[in-house]
Amino acid sequence: MGTKERRQRQFAEREQLFLDTARHLIEEGGLLPLQMTRIAEAAEYAVGTLYQHFASKEDLLVALTTEGVREHGALFQRVRDWNASPRDRMVALGVADMLFVRRHPQYFRIAQYVFCEVVWGAASAQRRQEMLEANEPLGEIVVSIVEEAVAAGDLEPRDMAPMELAIGSWALVVGTHNLVHAEGVLSDFDVREPYLLMCQHIQALLNGYGWKPWADALDPAAMRALIDRIISEVFDDLCPNHG
Repeated sequence: MGTKERRQRQFAEREQLFLDTARHLIEEGGLLPLQMTRIAEAAEYAVGTLYQHFASKEDLLVALTTEGVREHGALFQRVRDWNASPRDRMVALGVADMLFVRRHPQYFRIAQYVFCEVVWGAASAQRRQEMLEANEPLGEIVVSIVEEAVAAGDLEPRDMAPMELAIGSWALVVGTHNLVHAEGVLSDFDVREPYLLMCQHIQALLNGYGWKPWADALDPAAMRALIDRIISEVFDDLCPNHG
């Protein structure tokens, strides 16, 4: 290995150390108290070295979120490859989100913060672009499922593009995550199974689009059965105690 390659590897390893250290500090003390000086100290590097990797705390947080997107995308790829109807796979994307956030609650909290206008706008163009590029495969999977439904005659798009059709489900998922993570909000309204409700609302939305086959969105037993099927056939290794 030449000098240039060795330096590049060392740079990448050091950057990963900073990201892992920041993630650990967030898990211990929360997001808002996070400081660049504290990250550098915990990683045993000078703060100037940290700034060689990340121009700001916002840059570092965007980079952390980008890391999570890649694992998130792996779950979406499972759904894409699942031998099921496009409609069931559309619901399965919601289940994938549910499982991902349950496995990585800190990821959602960081992402929620990163996409605030002030934080996103303060990050460098390069880090924002890396984040957008990491999200592209997820969008492509969603679009491909919508296109399959159209090609099969299950869905009439009318004048809506595939992503325009999918964005309603996306908004439902993100909104549910927001409510679940706002401690006490849903419990005040006696909402005991928010993710079951999320999937029911996705089914209702798909019914509204005329997406075949029609499903009884108000039947919680049918919804639980579909979620159980999705988990057992797509994500069984991630839920060893399921069922």
